Amino acid sequence: MARCRRVTFEYSSSSESDSDSDCSSTPSHQTSPTLMKKSAPSTEPLKGGKRKRKSSDNDNDKKAKGSKRPRSGKKDVSKDNEEPSFPGHVQDPGEIHLSGVQQVVITAIRATDLALGLRHIPAGFHVTVNADGAECQTSNKPVDVDQAVVEWNEHILLPCEPSSKVRISVYASFEVGHMLSHGELLRTCEISVGELLDRSEKSHPITFQPKQEEVVSPCASLFMTVEQRLSDENDAAVLCPLTTLTSSDGDALILRTDAGYRLLARYRRTQNSIDLDESIIHFERASDLCPIDHPYRPAALFNLATAKLVSCQANGTYLDLEIPLSLFQDALDLRPTGHPDRPITQLHLAIALLSRFAIRGSQTDGDLAKELLREVLDVCHANSHIYRAALLVIETSALHPAGSTDENDLGQERPAASMLPLSPNQLAHLVEQCWESDDPRALDEVISLHYDALGYYNAMHGYRGQLLCNLGVMLLTRFQRRGNDEDLDQAIPLQREALAWHPVGHKNRCKLLDNLASQLSIRFDHRGNDEDLDEAITLQREALALCPVGHKDRSGSLNNLAIQLSSRFQHRGNDEDLDQGIALHREALASRPVGHPDRCESLNNLAIQLSTRFDHRGNDEDLDQSIALHREALALRPVGHPVRSGLLNNLAIRLSTCFDHRGNDEDLDQSIALHSEALASRPVGHPGRSTSLNNLAIQLSIRFERRGNDEDLGQGIALHREALALRPVGHPDRFLSLNNLASQLSTRFDHRNNDEDLDQSIAFHREALALCPVGYKDRSVSLINLAAQLSIRLDHRGNNEDMDEEIALQREALALCPVGHPDQPLSLNTLAIRLSTRFIHRGNDEDLDQSIALHREALALCPVGHKDRSMSLNNLANRLSIRFDHRGNDEDLDQSIALQREALALFPVGHPDRSLSLNNLASHLSTRFDHRANVEDLEQSITLHREALDLCPVGHKDRSRSFNNLANRLSTRFRHQGNDEDLDQSVALQREALALFPVGHKDRCKLLNNLASHLSTRFDHRANVEDLDQSIALQREVLVLCPVGHNDRTMSLHGLANQLSTRFKHRGNDEDLDQSIALQREALALHPVGHSNRSGSLNNLANQLSIRFKHRGNAEDLDEAIALQREALALCPVSHKDRSLSLNNLASHLSTRFDHRGNDEDLDQSVALQREALALCPVSHEDRSASLNNLAAQLSTRFYHRGNDEDLDQAIALQREALVLRPVGHPDRSESLNNLATQLFTCFKHRRNEEDLNESREHLRCALTLLTQHHPRQLRVNTSLADVYLLFYRSNPGPGQDTDSLDAAMHHLKAAANVVSGGLLSRLKASLRWAYATSMQLLDAYVSTTASVSARHKAVKNFPSTLAVDAASCVLRSGEVCRAVELLEQGRTIIWTQMTRLRTPLDSLQTRGDHAMALRDKFKDLSSLLDKPPANDIEGIPRADVEAEETRYRRLVEDWNRAVEEIRKIDGFSRFLLPPLFSDLQDAACDGPIIVLIASKLSCDAIIIPHVQPPTSVRLPTNLEKLQTLVDKLRRASRTEVGPKGTQPALIKVLMELWDDVVRPVVEKLNEFAPRGSRIWWCPTSLFNFLPLHAAGAYRANGKSLSQLYISSYTPSLTALMRARRSNDRSLSVPFAAIGQNRPAGHSFTLECVEPELELVRSLLPPSPTVSFAKITSIDATKSRALRALRDHTWLHFSCHGTQNYDEPFKSAFLMRDQPLSLLDISQMDLSRHKFAFLSACETAVGVPSTPDEVIHLAAGLQFAGVKSVVGTLWTVNDSTVQRLVEAFYRNLCGDGKMNSKRAARALNQAVQSLARDKDIPLDQRIVFMHIGI
Repeated sequence: MARCRRVTFEYSSSSESDSDSDCSSTPSHQTSPTLMKKSAPSTEPLKGGKRKRKSSDNDNDKKAKGSKRPRSGKKDVSKDNEEPSFPGHVQDPGEIHLSGVQQVVITAIRATDLALGLRHIPAGFHVTVNADGAECQTSNKPVDVDQAVVEWNEHILLPCEPSSKVRISVYASFEVGHMLSHGELLRTCEISVGELLDRSEKSHPITFQPKQEEVVSPCASLFMTVEQRLSDENDAAVLCPLTTLTSSDGDALILRTDAGYRLLARYRRTQNSIDLDESIIHFERASDLCPIDHPYRPAALFNLATAKLVSCQANGTYLDLEIPLSLFQDALDLRPTGHPDRPITQLHLAIALLSRFAIRGSQTDGDLAKELLREVLDVCHANSHIYRAALLVIETSALHPAGSTDENDLGQERPAASMLPLSPNQLAHLVEQCWESDDPRALDEVISLHYDALGYYNAMHGYRGQLLCNLGVMLLTRFQRRGNDEDLDQAIPLQREALAWHPVGHKNRCKLLDNLASQLSIRFDHRGNDEDLDEAITLQREALALCPVGHKDRSGSLNNLAIQLSSRFQHRGNDEDLDQGIALHREALASRPVGHPDRCESLNNLAIQLSTRFDHRGNDEDLDQSIALHREALALRPVGHPVRSGLLNNLAIRLSTCFDHRGNDEDLDQSIALHSEALASRPVGHPGRSTSLNNLAIQLSIRFERRGNDEDLGQGIALHREALALRPVGHPDRFLSLNNLASQLSTRFDHRNNDEDLDQSIAFHREALALCPVGYKDRSVSLINLAAQLSIRLDHRGNNEDMDEEIALQREALALCPVGHPDQPLSLNTLAIRLSTRFIHRGNDEDLDQSIALHREALALCPVGHKDRSMSLNNLANRLSIRFDHRGNDEDLDQSIALQREALALFPVGHPDRSLSLNNLASHLSTRFDHRANVEDLEQSITLHREALDLCPVGHKDRSRSFNNLANRLSTRFRHQGNDEDLDQSVALQREALALFPVGHKDRCKLLNNLASHLSTRFDHRANVEDLDQSIALQREVLVLCPVGHNDRTMSLHGLANQLSTRFKHRGNDEDLDQSIALQREALALHPVGHSNRSGSLNNLANQLSIRFKHRGNAEDLDEAIALQREALALCPVSHKDRSLSLNNLASHLSTRFDHRGNDEDLDQSVALQREALALCPVSHEDRSASLNNLAAQLSTRFYHRGNDEDLDQAIALQREALVLRPVGHPDRSESLNNLATQLFTCFKHRRNEEDLNESREHLRCALTLLTQHHPRQLRVNTSLADVYLLFYRSNPGPGQDTDSLDAAMHHLKAAANVVSGGLLSRLKASLRWAYATSMQLLDAYVSTTASVSARHKAVKNFPSTLAVDAASCVLRSGEVCRAVELLEQGRTIIWTQMTRLRTPLDSLQTRGDHAMALRDKFKDLSSLLDKPPANDIEGIPRADVEAEETRYRRLVEDWNRAVEEIRKIDGFSRFLLPPLFSDLQDAACDGPIIVLIASKLSCDAIIIPHVQPPTSVRLPTNLEKLQTLVDKLRRASRTEVGPKGTQPALIKVLMELWDDVVRPVVEKLNEFAPRGSRIWWCPTSLFNFLPLHAAGAYRANGKSLSQLYISSYTPSLTALMRARRSNDRSLSVPFAAIGQNRPAGHSFTLECVEPELELVRSLLPPSPTVSFAKITSIDATKSRALRALRDHTWLHFSCHGTQNYDEPFKSAFLMRDQPLSLLDISQMDLSRHKFAFLSACETAVGVPSTPDEVIHLAAGLQFAGVKSVVGTLWTVNDSTVQRLVEAFYRNLCGDGKMNSKRAARALNQAVQSLARDKDIPLDQRIVFMHIGI
């Protein structure tokens, strides 16, 4: 806003001119002294402080923008003392008559605040009274520190004449003893005797204002009690006049000392080094006049030493300290102990010694100074000034140790003042020269001469009024050039006095009113005191009233009043002031028609005010009219006109405003062209060049922000550097240039992320702040600017020191804006924003609450109608929204929205900021929708965003932001309602926004990120791989635009890492996952310890490592994830806003580790952390429902582990509370329904309460109806529904219902598999579950309908052999270890399982009643019929009979199924013959862990199942192809002849490879579950069935092998092992049958060792009656005899030929004398009482490669038939060596005479170990035997 103020300077004899010159862009230093104007402050807009930062969704708080023009330091030379003021004086002293009175006597003198502001340590104070050439002096009185009043009661005689003048002076003395002079003059005044009497009578003291250059000064007031009396009254107490020294040397001594004191005192005020130098000269001359024995020599030495010490300190010449030290020491020597002035001398000597100590560090100086100070403290009383000063010196010396003083700290020289009194006209001539030269020394000289003249022309002189006016103008000029407050404060009283010389009616009163108003206005601008502004307006109104219509000065007065009203509008926001100001400017313009010389000025001023009104109301007409007026003004000043450059600048600024409003690039380009022309008209050397450089640089910066052209930014910085070079140290505008250059460097840092730019920006701001010391008017602006840059560096580097320093700076800035200051609301807002930022970083609630309190205070200072109210409403609303996010208090959110609505109401249609306010309100409504799911909020938010977008047409600078905001809201509505149009429109809007930022634009990075995010959302919905790949490509481009060192690199690393993680989840590509982790590691490295964002990076990396652990099972990843989460939690202490999130994350990872290792501490700690997280989310907190869900999940896990009903009940209760917090319409209600259904599902499985299962189903059905067609959560809900229906199918089967439930389950699994947005991996798992579950159930049903085992095997053989392992591998990859075990158990050994079902005992039904008994008998009868083997040979049977038999068998199966269904209805039998659950299967590990080995095309894994702890999976470093190769190698190696040295290198190599790739990884994990030497069980699948796992090892020196570490056994399935453990009655005698056949039918050779082997076994067994031994051999060993022996004996030893039939495995057999004893024969027997079988035959434990998971071989057949412990062989047995192993085995088994089949595994292991050194037994024969069973 332009302000042209008229300031009149008077001549003694000349006519005044009223011509006003143009208001231009620079101050107008006119050659004519009649008028001086202040230029428009809008001509050089400053950009400083925190720049606008774009937000993707909500606009940032408005912060301090712009700096004010700085002023230079203090350099005035003025009079030593202020004239006193005389309040209450009403009587003319000339009217007092003293008739009859012969004496007037001062009887008491009372002074106040004598030591206030004194710069020297006083010894005492005294008063002199000078009247009629005689001087009387009071006594020298010491004063205590806290003594406010000093009173002298000595009587002093005054003249009797009332008009006689009396000069009264107050002095501070620095000697208590002989006083060499008066000392330092504190105050002096001249007053008449009559006035003294009047004041005494009325008790009116003489009051003094602070001296020049001082805020406070010594001696605030002086009061004298004066009496009138007759001469005959007692005069004894009256003081006599002082007698002076009689010699000329004595007079010179006093004069020199007084002059020295006066000059030293003035130096201390003005810091003028000339005063100090002259002071030293006077003291030196005085010292020369005092020889060694002179009584005043100590005082002269002391005075000189004091001045010399001050000089050393001021000039930094510490090498000269020897001089004052020597002088102080000499003075001290002359003041022995007891001398009254010795303490003050000691004090000053100590100070000088400490100064030298600080430089040189000599301990002697320090010690001597301390000794002197102690003596001072001992002598002086505690309240004396000397005592207090000594204490202060002690404290200060402690703060500044040796060597801390800078020897280069030089003082500042200041010019001396001339004392020549000149005439007013001579002075006016000097003023003209001063204005033309702009020489600071000349200005000081002129001001000094004016003071001299005032001293010469007394109060009654006719020139005094003119001098007062002119001196006031010159002081104002110096203030405007240097910014010294004292000049301004001194100028205003002078103008007031000058106005008093021009009373109402005086012809020049109008000009004096204008001058005083102008100065008051300037002081208001400087300090913000409302009284100054109101008084200025009052004065201007009076001035205007003196200029009626037609008066030649009316237009100027109209202009000046308009400017004042505009200032008040800027301060208070009162529209009336603004409108009245514009009306006045219009009137002024009307009085200056076309052709008027001052029309240009009025055009310019009116244009500026219209622009201000546009900024306030947003009326386009005002802006357009303003530009038109500026264009007309410019046209009146053609090229070459001296003020054209200023008008170019003003028009350029208006066009820039228009660009900001409408976004028309032509306006911006034209603005830059005008600024360029203005600069061209100000060549090098032009005084206004630096201003034009600055203005052009600012516009180029704006264009850079608009278009992102690096050239504009680089040129702008270059221009600012040139401007700074033109403003060297000491230049009044250097502060401005430092600020602007710093701002542009900060912008370039934002663009390029070059740390040097940011650090240099901060350095420039620090220099700018140094130019604004405490008390400087622009210090608050500089504090804010520096704070803003520290904030940027905080965002970049995360240094907490920057954050704390920034807030400290903002607090200081606020302290500089006390109540009533115009900038207080802005300062309150800024500090509040920074406290909010610190809350976001540290989570301290106090910061957030204090921020809100400050915003409320700021809002209170912006009442309705205030121009900044909308900003304050917005800021407070944002903080309340943040607190809502933190605490979840609905009141905060509702109040935030109410505030935003009020803010929007302040921006009606057409206002330039309406779109911004629309966006803000829309954003908060969206937040409330997220919280309450009120669709109206969301719809209104979208409507507001659309309106905002309409206000940003093509080309508008904010169009891209509006695109982004609307896109975000549409994306939210898509997530809530599932409308594909919203999602597509969202992506389209983001693409359009991105198109507005082409390659090279500085903000392209943000738009790329936003588009990538929306494409990712669409991928989640539709699973279109192109969207995901494009999202990743965009994120990669973002990362390229954020190179190392860029401020946003960490954000870009996180963004790309998240997208790669998503793609991994979708495709399972390990490279994506590894790259995601690598990116997160780099991001973490950019947030080192101490960085405010480190906790977020720790969390991100931990999550990715956890995902990789679940994928690969590497425990190191999980442990590192937990360690990272613990560190993240430590960075979020109690009260931190993110603590709840961090607690939840750590709890989740500990839960995962519990699932992996089964450590109860992890689970309990997880629950405890979730409880703490929940406590941080009280009722109404927006995150409470999520926290309830998390805690419920952990309690559910603990229930699965420990079976504690309280955990399950609490989990359900928590889920119910979470559901209540997500009412109908809430976007997450479906999730809560699903979670609660899951807990109820678990509860049903535990308690079998059908209500739970029914409620679970209903919740899931409801959840499904809430989800849109393509919602990704559909997959999860459908899967859960499938589980529920499968449970219905298994729990409540019936002929019809069974099919319905199973069909429903399959339907939902299929639906889950078809949820495109669910992700490929999740869909694959669902489809596989559907396929696997369906396939396994159908296969089981199909196989059960076939009568013969050969047909069953054929059916299984024709079905994929990898079905079970593939299913298990699939669910294992999703972390479902227990489910993997269940699937393996369900899908393997199908034939054996069906056979054992028919032999299931139901003795427990005997106690369940008659119906149960009937069902038992029915089941037994049907099972018996089904278990009978069909005819082996059906070739001769007619086809019709065969079909009839098949039909009969299927009907039997149906009847059997119905019987089973009926049995399941009996309490306790609900899971009868259903596939076992893991909780049941885990009992198989009661005697030791079971290792299930899975080999599939997906992966090779081991599952370790302990008895109590959760199972854990181990990813094996092998694959199916490598395993097949290993099996082939083993087959060849086992058939290879032993080498000449008895070695088998090929076999050893196989066993070592088996150790490295399979067994060792398992053993390493087993350490957590089983101690060394304990038993373990292997349950191999697929190719693992053909590998000797028990023999794996590192067959080399000191190499480990499994047999040395654990006792290995095998089991075909977990169910088989559990069945084998069922105890039967033990007989006292062990029936043992040894069956041998040395010459079976069809074989010509004889097994020579069979008979000896059987006899060896007999000899090793305990004798009868412990063992009842039977041997069947040779011709007796027929099939029938062998079958009888099997039936009658529970312990068996076979020694014969064994064969494995791979085509028909049930024809595998022991070869007897007549017929083979086949596996089929064995499987049809009931061997459930049998304990042990040793199979000394070939290939008795070898499966069939085509159906490896059916485990069909002789050893397995015996176990499935009921034998609990079996020793079998993997390949051919060497008849010549087997005897040694058999002998070792039986010695270990029963050498102590006891028979226990559980010893078999350990006995076999010990036998193998004992024969390890027997080189006669080849390795393949030592490891050929394996143990199966218990």
